Amino acid sequence: MDVPKPVSSQSSRFMDQFVIFLRSRGLAYRTEKTYCQWVRRFIRYHKFSEASQIQVEHIVPFLNHLVADRQCSINTQRTALNALVCLFREFMQMEVGELMFDHARKPRKLPTVLNGGEAQAVIAQLSGNHRLLVQLMYGSGLRVMEAVRLRVKDIDFSNGGLFVQEAKGGKARRTLLPNRLTPLLKEQVSQVARLHATDLAAGRGSVYLPDALARKYPQAPDELAWQYVFPANKYSIDPRSGVERRHHIGEHQIQRAVKIASRKTGINKRITCHTFRHSFATELLRQGTDLRNIQEILGHSSLETTQIYTHVVGLHERGMVSPVDVD
Repeated sequence: MDVPKPVSSQSSRFMDQFVIFLRSRGLAYRTEKTYCQWVRRFIRYHKFSEASQIQVEHIVPFLNHLVADRQCSINTQRTALNALVCLFREFMQMEVGELMFDHARKPRKLPTVLNGGEAQAVIAQLSGNHRLLVQLMYGSGLRVMEAVRLRVKDIDFSNGGLFVQEAKGGKARRTLLPNRLTPLLKEQVSQVARLHATDLAAGRGSVYLPDALARKYPQAPDELAWQYVFPANKYSIDPRSGVERRHHIGEHQIQRAVKIASRKTGINKRITCHTFRHSFATELLRQGTDLRNIQEILGHSSLETTQIYTHVVGLHERGMVSPVDVD
């Protein structure tokens, strides 16, 4: 399971202390892994052997190395910078000041999107839970991790909505529940209820709850409401507690299934799970949905992030016509 490993608060290791600090800040586990990865790369690049060697003046050479030697993109360099600023300014309590480094020039690419026919062609190549998960990503704008982490309580059938609680950056939001998927999701919840009853009888019906909720609500891990909508086919050992339990389906399964399905369609585009989220956003834009509403439903912190979809929607859909096509 891709879950936070336990770290002893008594550990004197530099990286263990950094991990403990990140968790005290409540950062998402994926952010924790990303920051730790960049800090380790920073340490390896400078060949530090002890924490006292790590100084602010070492940041600029590393960021310049990413541009000159690694030809990294703007976003990659920015992520590395964020990780190092967190390390020095917040964890080590050292003033960073103004950093004069070479900025990456590789431009941000426009996202790949599918039209309705292309999206349905890929979905038609899928089956079972893989198909329903991709339909949710396309119909509700979910990220792959948001989809696999969906819990029974997060589906609001009566009001036609989905609550995304374990979202990127810890920002909960509400999004659309496609009417066509409602019967399929109800059947899926019924299957989860039957599986959960079997797991309870076997003494393995307790599910993982984030943010120490299991201590606050000791009965919740055994309740159907907290079970994953897309559970794994087998049990696994929770590395935090050593308890054998059923986790959610792995996101890598969905990514592989989408890759295989897209090849079968013959569509000459680089299609990933995130392509369906991009396609959801551009379809809303085509319908005339206000950009700020799209920003809210996608969970973007900045409107600038959402605006990239205005460059993807076809020019003819904005009323523009080529002079060649004018009679």
